[in-house]
Parts: sequence; structure tokens; C-alpha cells
Amino acid sequence: MDAEKWNSLVPQAKFRPIASAYFAQYCRTRLYDEPMLPADPRILGATLTDGGCNFALWTQAATAVELCLFNEVNGKLVETRFALSHRNGPIWHGYLAGVRAGQRYGYRVYGTWAPEYGSRFNAAKLLIDPYAHKLDGTVDYVPEIYGHVAIDGTGAGDNTIRDNRDSAGFVPFSVVTDYRAREIDRPIYSWTQEVIYEAHVQGLTAKNLQIPAEERGTYRALGHPSTIEHLKHLGVTALELLPIHAYATEPAIWERGRKNHWGYNAIAFSALHSEYAATDDPVTELQWAIDRLHENGIEVFLDVVYNHTAEGGVGGPTFSYKGIDNNSWYRHDGQGNYIDVTGCGNTIRASSPHGVRHIIDSLRWWVEVIGVDGFRFDLTTALYSTHSAFDSALMSAIEADSVLRNFKMIAEPWDISRYSLGDFPHPWREWNDRYRDSVRQFWLGDLARGYGEGVSDIADGISGSSDVFFYRGPTSSINFVTAHDGFTLTDLVMYSQKRNEANLEDNRDGSTENRSWNMGIEGPTDDPQVNALRHSLKKSIMATLLLSAGVPMLTMGDELCRTQAGSNNGYSMPRDMTVDIADSPETFMGGWANPWELSDLQKDMRDSVAELTRIRKTYLADVAAEFFTGRLDLGTQRKDIAWFSLGGHEMNEAHWADGEKRSLTVQIEAGPDRGLLLLLNSATEETAFTLPDEKWGTSFRRIFDASSPVDTHQPIIELPAAKVKVAPHCAQVWLVTRS
Repeated sequence: MDAEKWNSLVPQAKFRPIASAYFAQYCRTRLYDEPMLPADPRILGATLTDGGCNFALWTQAATAVELCLFNEVNGKLVETRFALSHRNGPIWHGYLAGVRAGQRYGYRVYGTWAPEYGSRFNAAKLLIDPYAHKLDGTVDYVPEIYGHVAIDGTGAGDNTIRDNRDSAGFVPFSVVTDYRAREIDRPIYSWTQEVIYEAHVQGLTAKNLQIPAEERGTYRALGHPSTIEHLKHLGVTALELLPIHAYATEPAIWERGRKNHWGYNAIAFSALHSEYAATDDPVTELQWAIDRLHENGIEVFLDVVYNHTAEGGVGGPTFSYKGIDNNSWYRHDGQGNYIDVTGCGNTIRASSPHGVRHIIDSLRWWVEVIGVDGFRFDLTTALYSTHSAFDSALMSAIEADSVLRNFKMIAEPWDISRYSLGDFPHPWREWNDRYRDSVRQFWLGDLARGYGEGVSDIADGISGSSDVFFYRGPTSSINFVTAHDGFTLTDLVMYSQKRNEANLEDNRDGSTENRSWNMGIEGPTDDPQVNALRHSLKKSIMATLLLSAGVPMLTMGDELCRTQAGSNNGYSMPRDMTVDIADSPETFMGGWANPWELSDLQKDMRDSVAELTRIRKTYLADVAAEFFTGRLDLGTQRKDIAWFSLGGHEMNEAHWADGEKRSLTVQIEAGPDRGLLLLLNSATEETAFTLPDEKWGTSFRRIFDASSPVDTHQPIIELPAAKVKVAPHCAQVWLVTRS
């Protein structure tokens, strides 16, 4: 039966998609000559209606676009093509009756192949819809996925010659879905109340034996009672998830037998990564988990990566944007070369009108459909090409959006081309790496190097980094000491050198500037004294983080003494995990997975974090919304923050100038009748501190001591001006009261 005969049997165009599956048994690919009905060009993506589906795709330079439907017929996958012939400016659109949720599809886009000018159209490559909310299938690392002639799965070959091999079957299909905006009952916290917990979906629950085996490491497990109980015990208010959008491993990493574990390599900004799903409906699964977290007072933030995609540079694969309109979607230099400020081969044109719209639409989907409460933007400076974020089209659009302006936005204020800490407008918050470095330097770096930098930097961090955020307030600073990128807290006190050999990059990857200190022994040890000091150091660092002005961010597993066997770049994992290597250095001791069978030291670390967050919420949250002034209150004759020498007197210029100073005392006013006193001793010997005199308090009660187990802590009450001893590498917290 030929096409003409078939069309005569199905004369009405709107019925042909329904019948196409039956026609497919006669041919693998069928292109309908009759144009599709026009769709609504105002809505991009695949949008279901009562009778069918609107399809709309943005491409400015294409000469033709085909919508490709894929269906199983007699056990074979059959492709049916439709010309997307209606066009409103750069938006190509069409309507198909009979299409339902679950339909697999993709696009083929025609245009000029002129790589020297950045034009890489290739209709032989099946393209993911940038607006897809679900993908079906995975990437196969074969030459067919490249737009140019490649000789292997890494893309090696001649990137100037267009490849005519079909990529369908080697790349994921887009899937038509019917998810709608929903009513969401959210917890709402001020920034002064926030305690953020950065976690990996799989890593958080993969080893939790309280969760059914088939659900461990999945979206559903995020809502399991044991997960929620752990977060609530810690005092966490926001769970921040590493990227969960659909992503692919870089071909070179795959070739080495590894895979991208962190997910900073998107192929679709608004589709969920299916590997993390316990069911075939990841969206509903994640919605359920988020609702459970919300019911228990925990917000959910997403780490989003809008700055680049998995398509890489000129030698990278063609999955979506590169084939849809390479020049329009990526930044170029006018000679066919990508402007790469991400270090990943390409940079999205996020400041263009269509780029801004795309990101706004994606953020709205995560908020209104999934239920997310905030975002951390990876390499945020790559999202604008202006001099400052204040002039960013994307930042302005977010602030102007009636929905998004009510949600929390966090910037990673740098990319590989520039560093812009402090250069973001209200209400953005920023990852503060200067805070990270100052805390590490005080507790570890000075001792590792054998000379000091004094206490000025850590004092600035504790008081809210007013030197950086003076015009916005202390909660503009997201304070952290560790993050997914870098050493864990445990490894900071066990390793002086990175150990990233498992990534098979000859240990060249990862930072060499870690400000870590192994206490004279590289790696684990059986020496009880060293282990006790390491434990005290970790608790002291946690006390500093959680009792500083600003917004603290914890890294998953630090509260459980998680180690990555010395890796400070645990982004990759073996492609094929086996039981015998699951907890080996090759997997960085579990691949960013939380341990759940805890030793006494691990339990003490967990409970110490819980106690410190309790202290923070009780005494600090209400007074840290604005910067401390350090000015004398004429009524009380006290300052809202004061710094003292070991002798109990306020510090003078000589104290501040002392680069070898290893101790710091700070008192913060927590109310008319109470204050919070921190004694920080980073020295290698026990040190005597003199408490402030009666002007500052009539009674001093020790409520936390990093050198002793939290569950055996005995409060000690002292009078003003008393001398108290602080163990080496130890922080103490005292409650100051006034009669």
C-alpha cells in the first residue's frame, strides 16, 4: 500500500496520527505531506488539549522542522514524521489530534551546515524538546549521536563535516505529559531561620536500611519518615538537592569507565532524571516526597544548571539546542567557536529574550508543578554577559515575575572567567567562599602551613561579612565550610593532599588550595589522641558555622563523619557499580552516600550539630537579621557584638594585627537579659580564657564544649572575670545571663 492510497483511506488530517501506528507496519518512517493544523504559538513545548496536542518549538535560523512520533508496531519502533510548517516569527508550531500523554516524540530541524559560522543544523539527528518534562531512554555513546562525522563514542573525527547517520535509538525520546500547576501548602521561613542541608538524591538514602530496598536512593525515599526524622533532628529547614534535571555523562568520562554522579550536565532543564525514580512516574513521585517534607516543615531547594548543557563544545554530541539553533542558543565568538565561561565546552545565551523566557518557564514549572521553594544557581555569573548582575536581563525578569519573586534565589557568584561575590541585587543570596576559606584558615590552614593570618577574617565571617554585603544585610551570605565540591569535613582533618586518582585524570582535577590539615598523619589512624583532636576540630568548625551571622549550609554526611577517602572532587562513579567495590576508594567510600550504621563518634557528631542548630535558633536567629554595629549602647553600656582578648578585655589594634593569634572570644547580645559567648581556641595546647566582667553578664553557663560528648555534657556556671580552660582545637559556647 503506498502513501497516496493510505491518505485516501484516512482523508482527514486530524485522524492520521491515530492511524499512523497501523500504517507503520508497512514502512519504518512516514512523512505526511499535508501540513499540520496550526497550534497556539504562545505556549512552547508539547501541551495537551481535550482532543490532541499543541507542539511549538523556538528556532530562528531553521529552514524546516519535523515533528517525529515514535510508536511500537509489531514489536518494532516506528517513526512517523509531520512537517511543522506553521510559523510565528521564530516559533514553529502545529496541532495533532489524538495525541495523548505518554506519546514519545522528538524533532528534526533543517538548516545550513556552516560550522565555521556556528551553524550546525543536521536533520539526521533526533532532538530533545527543550520544554520536555519527561524523557524515555538513555544516551548511547556511539558515533551516531554527533552532528559531525565521528569515528567513536567520544566524538573524535572531523567536526567540520555533517554526519548523515540517524541518531534515533541512541538518544532519549521526549515524552508528552499532562502535569498541571497545583495547590501547594509550603512552610515559610525567613532567611534568619534557615538552615540549609545540601544533599544528593541517591546519596542521602542509598544506605538507609529502614527504607525498602527498591526505594533507597530515589525521589520517594526523600519523603520516607526516617529521612524526615533525620533532617528534623538536625534542625534543618531546607533540603537543597544537587541537580535532578535529566543529564548525561560527558563522553570522555564514559570512555574512562566512569559516569557523572553529580548531574551538572543537563540535557533537559525541566525533565527529571529518571535514574532517581522508584517508579515510571518520577514527577508524581517527587511531588509526593516534597509534600511530605513540607508537612514536616522542610523546604526544598534545587541546584539548577542553566549555564551550559551536555552538548559540550564543537566536538560534542548533538542532543537538543545544538541542532535546534546552535548560534541562537549558545554564546559564540562569530567564528564558530563557543564562548566557554563554564569550563564545560559551551555557555547558554541566558540573557537573550528567548533564553530568559526559557529559564523563567523552567523555574515556574519547578515551582508550580513540582513544588520547589527555592533555587541555587550553578555558575550564576555565566547567566549574564553584562558587567554586573544588577544589569542582568534574567535577574530583572525573575524579580519582575509575579510568582518567582516570592521564592528564594541563591547564586554561586563566579564562573571560570570572573569572580563576583557581593555583586548581586536584593533579594539574591550568595555562596560565600571567603567565609569558607576564613574558617578553614583559622582552624586548619594556619597550623598546616606553620604560620598564621590572624583572626580578622574569621571575625568578619562570624559577624556576617559586612565587608562584602554591607548594603544588603548578613543573610545575603550563604555560609559554608564544605560543599559537594571539595573535601568533606572529615577529610579536611585527615588529608593534606587530594586523592582523586579514581577519576582517572592523574589526580589533576580538583583544587589544590584546600586549607586542610592532617594533624601529622595522612588519612585514617588508630591513634586515639589524634582521632579525639580531629573530632574536636570538626565539632568546633560546626560550632563556628552554625553560630555565625548569615545563613548556614551543611553538606550531607558531615554530621555523620562521612569520608570520600581523600577525594575533593567526587563527581564521578564507576559506570557499573558492584557490591565488592561499593565502599572502596574507587567509589570515594560510597559515592557521596550517607552512612547510617553509626559509631559512637558519628552519633556524637550528629547530636552536636542538632544541639548547635538549637542554640542558633534559640539565641541567634532573632538578632542576626541586621548587621551588628559594634557601637556602645548608652543605656546598657554594652555593644551588640564585642571581641575580647585572652585577658578578658576588649581587643585593641595590636590584638587584631597579631598574625599568630590562635584564639578569639566574641560575645553577641541575644536580648536585654542574655548574650551568647563563643570561646574559640585553634591552638595546639590548652588555653586559659578570662570571661568578660560583670558589665557583660552576671552569670556565665557553658552550654557546648567541642572536646566532650554532647550527651554527657555537664553545664558549668562561672562568675564574671573567671578564668576557664579551653582544650586544644576546641570551641566552647557560653550562655550569658544578667540579673
